[in-house]
Amino acid sequence: MEIVKATVKDVHDIVSLALQLWPENVKSVFTMEFTELIHDKKAVIFLAKEENVSIGFAQCQLRVDYVEGTESSPVGYLEGIFVKEEHRRKGVAKQLLSSCEKWAKSKGCLEFASDVELENDKSLNFHLRNGFQEANRIICLTKKL
Repeated sequence: MEIVKATVKDVHDIVSLALQLWPENVKSVFTMEFTELIHDKKAVIFLAKEENVSIGFAQCQLRVDYVEGTESSPVGYLEGIFVKEEHRRKGVAKQLLSSCEKWAKSKGCLEFASDVELENDKSLNFHLRNGFQEANRIICLTKKL
């Protein structure tokens, strides 16, 4: 298994994996968004590949606005991480996270952050096992005007 920085050639694989993480999204929109992110110097996508087959991905970006619980800027931010079910509990996500953290450090970040849906205990436990500390819990609200 190897971790590689994604290129435009990997967009199809990234979209396929991302739709498993965020199934409410649309393939064509993801294709456009991930293509743009690959060219963005403030973002990176890493792929975990086994025998040249993509089995997981991590998307991270630099955030310069305030990030809950942090004191510096920019902050490396894990926007999403996903590993196919049959490859979980084998250290793949940990290696993807490590690649994101190294990338953030290379961009001058002193801190790294992420978020988790309130009901996603598996993701919360992954983050806690990998050195994250809970900064806050929020419920986002909207209202039509």
